[in-house]
Amino acid sequence: MIDQTTYRPIEGRSTEYLTLVGWLGLMVLAALGSAYYMEHNGHWVTGMSNQVIWGTPHVFAVFLIVAASGALNVASIASVFGKKAYKPLSRLSALLAVALLAGGLAVLVLDLGRPDRLIVAMTTYNFKSIFAWNIYLYTGFFVIVAVYLWMMMERRMQKYSSTAGLVAFVWRLILTTGTGSIFGFLVARQAYDAAILAPTFIVLSFAYGLAIFLLVIMTVCRGTGICLGDALLVRLRNLLRLFVVSSLYFVAVYHLTNLYGTENHGVEKFLLVSGGIYTGLFWVGQVIVGYLVPMGLLYHPATRGSRTNIVLASVLVIVGGLCQMYVTIIAGQAFPLNMFPGYDVSSSFFDGVVAAYSPSLPEVVLGLGGMALAMAIVAVAIKVLPFLPDDLSDKKAGDGEDADAEVLGA
Repeated sequence: MIDQTTYRPIEGRSTEYLTLVGWLGLMVLAALGSAYYMEHNGHWVTGMSNQVIWGTPHVFAVFLIVAASGALNVASIASVFGKKAYKPLSRLSALLAVALLAGGLAVLVLDLGRPDRLIVAMTTYNFKSIFAWNIYLYTGFFVIVAVYLWMMMERRMQKYSSTAGLVAFVWRLILTTGTGSIFGFLVARQAYDAAILAPTFIVLSFAYGLAIFLLVIMTVCRGTGICLGDALLVRLRNLLRLFVVSSLYFVAVYHLTNLYGTENHGVEKFLLVSGGIYTGLFWVGQVIVGYLVPMGLLYHPATRGSRTNIVLASVLVIVGGLCQMYVTIIAGQAFPLNMFPGYDVSSSFFDGVVAAYSPSLPEVVLGLGGMALAMAIVAVAIKVLPFLPDDLSDKKAGDGEDADAEVLGA
Protein backbone atom coordinates (compact mmCIF):
# COMPACT_ATOMS: atom_id res chain seq x y z
CA MET A 1 0.00 0.00 0.00
CA ILE A 2 1.29 3.44 -0.96
CA ASP A 3 1.99 5.71 1.99
CA GLN A 4 0.00 8.93 1.53
CA THR A 5 1.80 10.77 4.36
CA THR A 6 3.84 13.81 3.37
CA TYR A 7 7.40 13.80 4.74
CA ARG A 8 9.98 16.56 4.87
CA PRO A 9 13.42 17.33 6.27
CA ILE A 10 13.78 20.00 8.92
CA GLU A 11 15.38 23.35 8.14
CA GLY A 12 17.98 22.99 10.86
CA ARG A 13 18.86 26.68 11.01
CA SER A 14 17.66 27.55 14.49
CA THR A 15 20.05 28.43 17.29
CA GLU A 16 18.67 25.54 19.36
CA TYR A 17 19.39 23.01 16.60
CA LEU A 18 22.91 24.26 15.95
CA THR A 19 23.62 24.31 19.69
CA LEU A 20 22.38 20.74 20.06
CA VAL A 21 24.50 19.49 17.16
CA GLY A 22 27.48 21.39 18.55
CA TRP A 23 27.19 19.81 21.99
CA LEU A 24 26.72 16.36 20.48
CA GLY A 25 29.81 16.91 18.33
CA LEU A 26 31.86 17.96 21.37
CA MET A 27 30.74 14.84 23.25
CA VAL A 28 31.77 12.65 20.33
CA LEU A 29 35.18 14.37 20.17
CA ALA A 30 35.59 13.90 23.93
CA ALA A 31 34.80 10.21 23.50
CA LEU A 32 37.43 9.89 20.77
CA GLY A 33 39.91 11.61 23.08
CA SER A 34 39.06 9.16 25.86
CA ALA A 35 39.50 6.21 23.51
CA TYR A 36 42.90 7.54 22.43
CA TYR A 37 43.92 8.08 26.06
CA MET A 38 43.00 4.50 27.01
CA GLU A 39 44.59 3.02 23.89
CA HIS A 40 47.80 5.07 24.21
CA ASN A 41 48.33 4.46 27.94
CA GLY A 42 46.85 1.00 28.20
CA HIS A 43 43.70 -0.18 29.92
CA TRP A 44 45.35 0.02 33.32
CA VAL A 45 44.14 3.66 33.40
CA THR A 46 40.55 2.40 33.50
CA GLY A 47 38.76 0.55 36.28
CA MET A 48 39.06 -2.72 34.38
CA SER A 49 41.33 -5.60 35.35
CA ASN A 50 41.99 -9.25 34.60
CA GLN A 51 38.86 -10.05 36.62
CA VAL A 52 36.54 -7.35 35.19
CA ILE A 53 37.42 -7.15 31.50
CA TRP A 54 34.11 -5.63 30.34
CA GLY A 55 33.73 -2.24 31.95
CA THR A 56 31.41 0.75 31.78
CA PRO A 57 31.83 1.22 28.00
CA HIS A 58 30.35 -2.25 27.54
CA VAL A 59 27.41 -1.21 29.71
CA PHE A 60 26.63 1.64 27.32
CA ALA A 61 27.43 -0.42 24.22
CA VAL A 62 25.16 -3.33 25.12
CA PHE A 63 22.40 -0.95 26.21
CA LEU A 64 22.53 0.88 22.87
CA ILE A 65 22.64 -2.34 20.86
CA VAL A 66 19.66 -3.75 22.73
CA ALA A 67 17.78 -0.43 22.44
CA ALA A 68 18.46 -0.36 18.68
CA SER A 69 16.38 -3.48 18.24
CA GLY A 70 13.54 -2.04 20.31
CA ALA A 71 13.60 1.31 18.49
CA LEU A 72 12.57 -0.54 15.32
CA ASN A 73 9.45 -1.78 17.10
CA VAL A 74 7.32 1.18 16.01
CA ALA A 75 8.08 0.52 12.34
CA SER A 76 7.42 -3.19 12.86
CA ILE A 77 4.00 -2.50 14.37
CA ALA A 78 3.08 -0.56 11.22
CA SER A 79 4.58 -2.87 8.59
CA VAL A 80 4.20 -6.32 10.14
CA PHE A 81 1.05 -5.92 12.22
CA GLY A 82 -0.73 -3.48 9.92
CA LYS A 83 -1.34 -0.71 12.47
CA LYS A 84 -1.66 2.29 10.15
CA ALA A 85 -1.52 4.85 12.95
CA TYR A 86 2.19 4.09 13.41
CA LYS A 87 3.04 4.29 9.70
CA PRO A 88 4.09 7.98 9.72
CA LEU A 89 6.66 7.16 12.43
CA SER A 90 8.22 4.20 10.59
CA ARG A 91 11.01 6.12 8.88
CA LEU A 92 12.17 7.77 12.09
CA SER A 93 11.91 4.44 13.91
CA ALA A 94 14.21 2.72 11.42
CA LEU A 95 16.64 5.65 11.41
CA LEU A 96 16.86 5.63 15.20
CA ALA A 97 17.47 1.87 15.20
CA VAL A 98 20.43 2.21 12.83
CA ALA A 99 21.80 5.21 14.76
CA LEU A 100 21.64 3.46 18.14
CA LEU A 101 23.35 0.36 16.76
CA ALA A 102 26.08 2.54 15.21
CA GLY A 103 26.62 4.31 18.52
CA GLY A 104 26.79 1.05 20.46
CA LEU A 105 29.20 -0.61 18.05
CA ALA A 106 31.41 2.50 18.00
CA VAL A 107 31.81 2.26 21.77
CA LEU A 108 32.42 -1.47 21.53
CA VAL A 109 35.15 -1.10 18.90
CA LEU A 110 36.89 1.79 20.67
CA ASP A 111 36.88 -0.15 23.95
CA LEU A 112 38.80 -3.07 22.49
CA GLY A 113 42.17 -1.54 23.33
CA ARG A 114 43.34 -2.64 19.90
CA PRO A 115 40.56 -1.57 17.48
CA ASP A 116 42.63 -2.88 14.56
CA ARG A 117 42.07 -6.38 15.92
CA LEU A 118 38.50 -6.07 14.70
CA ILE A 119 39.84 -7.03 11.27
CA VAL A 120 40.79 -10.43 12.69
CA ALA A 121 37.28 -10.89 14.08
CA MET A 122 35.80 -10.01 10.68
CA THR A 123 38.03 -12.34 8.66
CA THR A 124 38.63 -15.30 10.99
CA TYR A 125 35.54 -17.02 12.33
CA ASN A 126 35.04 -19.50 15.11
CA PHE A 127 31.39 -20.43 14.77
CA LYS A 128 31.41 -22.04 18.20
CA SER A 129 31.65 -18.49 19.52
CA ILE A 130 28.54 -16.31 19.79
CA PHE A 131 30.79 -13.30 19.09
CA ALA A 132 31.45 -14.60 15.58
CA TRP A 133 27.73 -14.89 15.00
CA ASN A 134 27.21 -11.30 16.08
CA ILE A 135 29.49 -10.00 13.32
CA TYR A 136 26.88 -11.22 10.86
CA LEU A 137 23.92 -10.18 13.00
CA TYR A 138 25.08 -6.58 13.37
CA THR A 139 26.16 -6.04 9.77
CA GLY A 140 23.02 -7.82 8.56
CA PHE A 141 20.88 -5.46 10.65
CA PHE A 142 22.47 -2.43 9.01
CA VAL A 143 21.89 -3.80 5.52
CA ILE A 144 18.33 -5.02 6.11
CA VAL A 145 17.15 -1.83 7.82
CA ALA A 146 18.83 0.29 5.13
CA VAL A 147 16.92 -1.63 2.45
CA TYR A 148 13.75 -1.30 4.54
CA LEU A 149 14.25 2.47 4.73
CA TRP A 150 14.87 2.68 0.99
CA MET A 151 11.65 0.82 0.24
CA MET A 152 9.69 3.12 2.54
CA MET A 153 11.20 6.27 1.03
CA GLU A 154 11.15 5.24 -2.64
CA ARG A 155 7.56 5.48 -3.87
CA ARG A 156 8.01 2.77 -6.52
CA MET A 157 9.21 0.30 -3.88
CA GLN A 158 6.66 0.98 -1.14
CA LYS A 159 4.60 -2.04 -2.12
CA TYR A 160 7.50 -4.19 -0.91
CA SER A 161 8.02 -2.34 2.36
CA SER A 162 5.82 -4.73 4.37
CA THR A 163 7.93 -7.70 3.26
CA ALA A 164 11.12 -5.81 4.09
CA GLY A 165 9.61 -4.87 7.44
CA LEU A 166 8.87 -8.52 8.20
CA VAL A 167 12.46 -9.50 7.41
CA ALA A 168 13.74 -6.65 9.61
CA PHE A 169 11.39 -7.71 12.41
CA VAL A 170 12.63 -11.30 12.37
CA TRP A 171 16.26 -10.23 12.06
CA ARG A 172 16.08 -7.89 15.04
CA LEU A 173 14.62 -10.67 17.17
CA ILE A 174 17.54 -12.88 16.14
CA LEU A 175 20.00 -10.03 16.81
CA THR A 176 18.71 -9.42 20.33
CA THR A 177 18.65 -13.16 20.98
CA GLY A 178 22.30 -13.23 19.98
CA THR A 179 23.13 -10.33 22.29
CA GLY A 180 21.38 -12.01 25.23
CA SER A 181 23.04 -15.31 24.37
CA ILE A 182 26.47 -13.71 24.79
CA PHE A 183 25.74 -13.89 28.49
CA GLY A 184 23.45 -16.91 28.48
CA PHE A 185 26.13 -19.09 26.85
CA LEU A 186 28.89 -18.12 29.32
CA VAL A 187 28.65 -21.16 31.58
CA ALA A 188 31.69 -20.16 33.63
CA ARG A 189 29.86 -17.17 35.15
CA GLN A 190 27.05 -18.13 37.51
CA ALA A 191 25.28 -14.80 37.08
CA TYR A 192 25.08 -15.38 33.32
CA ASP A 193 24.57 -19.06 32.51
CA ALA A 194 20.78 -19.00 31.90
CA ALA A 195 18.79 -19.61 28.72
CA ILE A 196 16.10 -17.15 29.81
CA LEU A 197 18.51 -14.25 29.23
CA ALA A 198 17.86 -14.41 25.46
CA PRO A 199 14.08 -13.73 25.64
CA THR A 200 14.68 -11.35 28.55
CA PHE A 201 16.90 -9.19 26.37
CA ILE A 202 14.22 -9.15 23.66
CA VAL A 203 11.64 -7.80 26.10
CA LEU A 204 14.15 -5.32 27.56
CA SER A 205 14.85 -4.06 24.04
CA PHE A 206 11.18 -3.21 23.58
CA ALA A 207 11.19 -1.02 26.70
CA TYR A 208 14.57 0.65 26.14
CA GLY A 209 14.02 1.34 22.45
CA LEU A 210 10.52 2.72 22.87
CA ALA A 211 11.60 4.96 25.78
CA ILE A 212 14.32 6.49 23.61
CA PHE A 213 11.95 6.77 20.65
CA LEU A 214 9.39 8.61 22.76
CA LEU A 215 11.97 11.14 23.93
CA VAL A 216 13.22 11.66 20.36
CA ILE A 217 9.80 12.08 18.74
CA MET A 218 8.52 14.39 21.48
CA THR A 219 11.69 16.51 21.31
CA VAL A 220 11.63 16.67 17.50
CA CYS A 221 7.94 17.60 17.39
CA ARG A 222 8.42 20.27 20.02
CA GLY A 223 11.42 21.74 18.20
CA THR A 224 9.93 21.67 14.70
CA GLY A 225 6.33 22.56 15.49
CA ILE A 226 4.95 19.25 14.17
CA CYS A 227 1.64 18.53 15.88
CA LEU A 228 1.88 15.31 17.91
CA GLY A 229 -1.68 14.32 18.75
CA ASP A 230 -2.85 12.71 21.95
CA ALA A 231 -4.21 9.59 20.23
CA LEU A 232 -0.82 8.48 18.90
CA LEU A 233 1.04 9.46 22.06
CA VAL A 234 -1.41 7.50 24.21
CA ARG A 235 -0.81 4.42 22.08
CA LEU A 236 2.94 4.77 22.53
CA ARG A 237 2.51 5.35 26.27
CA ASN A 238 0.37 2.22 26.61
CA LEU A 239 2.99 0.20 24.75
CA LEU A 240 5.75 1.50 27.01
CA ARG A 241 3.96 0.57 30.22
CA LEU A 242 3.23 -2.90 28.85
CA PHE A 243 6.89 -3.39 27.99
CA VAL A 244 8.01 -2.15 31.43
CA VAL A 245 5.71 -4.63 33.18
CA SER A 246 6.89 -7.44 30.90
CA SER A 247 10.54 -6.58 31.60
CA LEU A 248 9.95 -6.70 35.34
CA TYR A 249 8.24 -10.07 34.95
CA PHE A 250 11.14 -11.62 33.04
CA VAL A 251 13.70 -10.25 35.50
CA ALA A 252 11.68 -11.72 38.39
CA VAL A 253 11.46 -15.10 36.65
CA TYR A 254 15.23 -15.07 36.04
CA HIS A 255 16.03 -14.54 39.72
CA LEU A 256 13.34 -16.92 40.99
CA THR A 257 14.65 -19.61 38.65
CA ASN A 258 18.17 -19.10 39.97
CA LEU A 259 16.94 -19.22 43.56
CA TYR A 260 15.32 -22.57 42.88
CA GLY A 261 18.75 -24.15 42.32
CA THR A 262 20.93 -24.42 45.41
CA GLU A 263 24.09 -23.95 43.35
CA ASN A 264 23.01 -20.39 42.53
CA HIS A 265 22.19 -19.27 46.06
CA GLY A 266 25.62 -17.67 46.46
CA VAL A 267 25.41 -15.46 43.39
CA GLU A 268 21.78 -14.55 44.12
CA LYS A 269 22.68 -13.53 47.67
CA PHE A 270 25.48 -11.42 46.22
CA LEU A 271 23.19 -9.71 43.71
CA LEU A 272 20.13 -9.26 45.90
CA VAL A 273 21.48 -8.89 49.45
CA SER A 274 25.20 -8.52 50.05
CA GLY A 275 26.62 -7.10 46.82
CA GLY A 276 27.08 -3.54 48.06
CA ILE A 277 26.87 -1.12 45.13
CA TYR A 278 25.50 -3.85 42.86
CA THR A 279 22.66 -4.68 45.25
CA GLY A 280 21.87 -0.97 45.58
CA LEU A 281 21.82 -0.49 41.82
CA PHE A 282 19.58 -3.54 41.44
CA TRP A 283 16.92 -2.56 43.97
CA VAL A 284 17.06 1.24 43.69
CA GLY A 285 18.27 1.82 40.14
CA GLN A 286 16.81 -1.14 38.29
CA VAL A 287 13.66 -2.10 40.19
CA ILE A 288 12.46 1.17 41.75
CA VAL A 289 13.73 3.78 39.27
CA GLY A 290 13.54 1.62 36.15
CA TYR A 291 10.32 -0.31 36.80
CA LEU A 292 8.12 0.70 39.74
CA VAL A 293 8.21 4.49 39.40
CA PRO A 294 7.60 4.45 35.60
CA MET A 295 4.76 1.97 36.13
CA GLY A 296 3.22 4.32 38.69
CA LEU A 297 3.59 7.32 36.37
CA LEU A 298 2.15 5.50 33.36
CA TYR A 299 -0.68 3.61 35.08
CA HIS A 300 -1.96 5.85 37.87
CA PRO A 301 -4.97 7.94 36.78
CA ALA A 302 -3.56 11.05 38.45
CA THR A 303 -0.26 10.98 36.51
CA ARG A 304 -0.72 9.01 33.29
CA GLY A 305 -2.47 11.87 31.48
CA SER A 306 0.54 14.18 31.55
CA ARG A 307 3.02 14.48 28.69
CA THR A 308 5.63 15.60 31.20
CA ASN A 309 5.18 12.34 33.10
CA ILE A 310 5.57 10.35 29.88
CA VAL A 311 8.90 12.08 29.34
CA LEU A 312 9.90 11.49 32.97
CA ALA A 313 8.91 7.82 32.79
CA SER A 314 10.92 7.36 29.58
CA VAL A 315 14.00 8.95 31.17
CA LEU A 316 13.63 6.70 34.22
CA VAL A 317 13.32 3.59 32.03
CA ILE A 318 16.60 4.55 30.33
CA VAL A 319 18.35 5.22 33.66
CA GLY A 320 17.02 1.94 35.03
CA GLY A 321 18.16 0.15 31.89
CA LEU A 322 21.72 1.42 32.30
CA CYS A 323 21.64 0.29 35.94
CA GLN A 324 20.38 -3.11 34.83
CA MET A 325 23.15 -3.49 32.26
CA TYR A 326 25.70 -2.43 34.88
CA VAL A 327 24.49 -5.04 37.33
CA THR A 328 24.26 -7.71 34.63
CA ILE A 329 27.67 -7.07 33.07
CA ILE A 330 29.86 -5.80 35.92
CA ALA A 331 28.40 -7.72 38.87
CA GLY A 332 28.38 -10.90 36.79
CA GLN A 333 32.14 -10.59 36.38
CA ALA A 334 32.86 -9.33 39.89
CA PHE A 335 31.36 -12.43 41.53
CA PRO A 336 34.18 -15.00 41.86
CA LEU A 337 34.33 -18.00 39.57
CA ASN A 338 33.15 -21.25 41.11
CA MET A 339 36.28 -23.21 40.24
CA PHE A 340 35.64 -26.13 42.56
CA PRO A 341 31.95 -26.47 43.54
CA GLY A 342 31.48 -27.30 47.20
CA TYR A 343 34.89 -25.97 48.25
CA ASP A 344 36.22 -22.60 49.40
CA VAL A 345 39.05 -21.40 47.19
CA SER A 346 41.61 -18.73 48.02
CA SER A 347 44.97 -17.83 46.48
CA SER A 348 47.16 -14.90 45.54
CA PHE A 349 45.35 -14.74 42.19
CA PHE A 350 42.08 -13.41 43.68
CA ASP A 351 40.37 -16.80 43.57
CA GLY A 352 37.21 -16.76 45.67
CA VAL A 353 37.40 -12.96 46.05
CA VAL A 354 34.85 -10.47 44.75
CA ALA A 355 36.65 -8.38 42.11
CA ALA A 356 36.98 -4.66 42.69
CA TYR A 357 35.86 -2.26 39.98
CA SER A 358 35.28 1.50 39.87
CA PRO A 359 34.38 3.26 36.60
CA SER A 360 36.94 5.77 35.41
CA LEU A 361 36.14 9.09 33.77
CA PRO A 362 37.44 8.05 30.30
CA GLU A 363 35.15 5.00 30.36
CA VAL A 364 32.09 7.10 31.20
CA VAL A 365 32.96 9.73 28.59
CA LEU A 366 33.40 7.03 25.94
CA GLY A 367 30.02 5.53 26.78
CA LEU A 368 28.24 8.88 26.73
CA GLY A 369 29.98 9.62 23.45
CA GLY A 370 28.32 6.58 21.91
CA MET A 371 24.91 7.91 22.92
CA ALA A 372 25.84 11.34 21.56
CA LEU A 373 26.94 9.79 18.26
CA ALA A 374 23.58 8.04 17.89
CA MET A 375 21.68 11.28 18.52
CA ALA A 376 23.99 13.22 16.20
CA ILE A 377 23.27 10.76 13.38
CA VAL A 378 19.54 11.28 13.90
CA ALA A 379 19.89 15.07 14.12
CA VAL A 380 21.86 15.31 10.86
CA ALA A 381 19.76 12.73 9.00
CA ILE A 382 16.43 14.46 9.67
CA LYS A 383 17.93 17.68 8.28
CA VAL A 384 19.09 16.24 4.96
CA LEU A 385 16.41 13.59 4.25
CA PRO A 386 12.60 13.49 4.63
CA PHE A 387 12.19 11.32 7.72
CA LEU A 388 9.55 13.38 9.52
CA PRO A 389 5.84 13.59 8.66
CA ASP A 390 4.20 16.99 8.30
CA ASP A 391 1.38 16.17 10.69
CA LEU A 392 0.88 13.71 13.56
CA SER A 393 -2.35 15.19 14.84
CA ASP A 394 -5.29 13.09 15.99
CA LYS A 395 -7.12 13.44 12.68
CA LYS A 396 -4.13 11.87 10.91
CA ALA A 397 -3.76 9.06 13.47
CA GLY A 398 -7.16 7.50 12.82
CA ASP A 399 -6.85 4.07 11.23
CA GLY A 400 -10.27 2.56 11.79
CA GLU A 401 -9.33 1.21 15.22
CA ASP A 402 -10.86 2.13 18.54
CA ALA A 403 -8.57 4.96 19.64
CA ASP A 404 -8.05 5.95 23.25
CA ALA A 405 -9.91 9.23 23.69
CA GLU A 406 -7.75 10.31 26.63
CA VAL A 407 -6.52 13.89 26.44
CA LEU A 408 -2.96 14.50 27.62
CA GLY A 409 -1.99 17.63 29.49
CA ALA A 410 1.32 19.47 29.53
